[in-house]
Amino acid sequence: MLNFEFYNPTKIVFGRDTIAKLNGLVPHDARVLILYGGASAQKTGTLDEVKAALGKREIHEFAGIEPNPSYETLMQAVEQVRAQKIDFLLAVGGGSVIDGTKFVAAAANFEGEAWDIAVKRGANITSALPFGSVLTLPATGSEMNNGGVVTRKSIQAKLAFHSPLVFPQFSILDPTKTFTLPPRQIANGVVDAFVHTVEQYLTYPVQGQVQDRFAEGLLLSLIETGPKVLAEPDDYDARANLMWVATLALNGLIGAGVPQDWATHMLGHELTAQYDIDHARTLAIVLPSLLSVRRNSKRAKLLQYAERVWQITEGSEDARIDLAIQRTRDFFESLGIKTRLADYELGQDAVETVLGQLDKHGMTALGEHQDHTLAVSRTILEAAL
Repeated sequence: MLNFEFYNPTKIVFGRDTIAKLNGLVPHDARVLILYGGASAQKTGTLDEVKAALGKREIHEFAGIEPNPSYETLMQAVEQVRAQKIDFLLAVGGGSVIDGTKFVAAAANFEGEAWDIAVKRGANITSALPFGSVLTLPATGSEMNNGGVVTRKSIQAKLAFHSPLVFPQFSILDPTKTFTLPPRQIANGVVDAFVHTVEQYLTYPVQGQVQDRFAEGLLLSLIETGPKVLAEPDDYDARANLMWVATLALNGLIGAGVPQDWATHMLGHELTAQYDIDHARTLAIVLPSLLSVRRNSKRAKLLQYAERVWQITEGSEDARIDLAIQRTRDFFESLGIKTRLADYELGQDAVETVLGQLDKHGMTALGEHQDHTLAVSRTILEAAL
């Protein structure tokens, strides 16, 4: 096992009717800005529930944070924070809203061009406003980690940032808030959590037995729960398990002391930035092809994945790996998520465009060995056609 440091200060408040606990989580004298996305928070009554729980605190609102939150929108929120002297942020939504709130928290007191936060991957964040979240869409794990992704539409760039200063102070996870989500968003959440887990698991062995078994348990839970959450939208236990798995997939635990990849995400980010494809769907496009192309460097873990996750124990090593990759693709497809660029009406031109953006953003030595070059990315993307 590799050396590691693990730190996660986020308090999780999980279960039915937990929004009422906001009153004890937010400072009583706080000037609160509630940040959310579209009209769903209003239509479902969640926003009113949040405001009622905040009681007599001074409350302001900022609506309109998009899926794949844009720098342009978030800077409007930053201006509001400064103008209204906000001192506490509350994200109500899914990973995009929480990611966006992290950026706003860091940018509010940032000196200079705030886009530099993303360009320098968060290394230049020196302070951030305190914030919490009310999660309504299980997927990204942003509710319990210190990372975010922001898109600058004007230059078609989508960049990730991290800082220990942007952990949420708390996150409220009420599975009933997911009951009204469209099937598309739920399916995306399952795939997002699955690929987050794989990025930290399918690398090379370092005898991280706890991390491996933990990751395998999360993957098995997603394979079992994924169809249930789509077939039975009001199944509380299924939604609760999905919500908690998605949080655990990216709160730092399964990635502590083991190598991590994240190349699937880097390629996926460029597909989203260029073609506005849902984040999870870009991951479903890239991952099966990446596993096939990178099979030699990932061989030992792919065989372990085949046996422990998909119960594949017969045949040659290559046959077992092939079947495990096919089962992964089939799982995504069973959720209604297509896994080929052609399914999104993209061809060779998209491959060239994405490669150009990867080069522009310095994504030329990716993966757990830092040997995933642009040539490797080309092979992966062409295999995904």
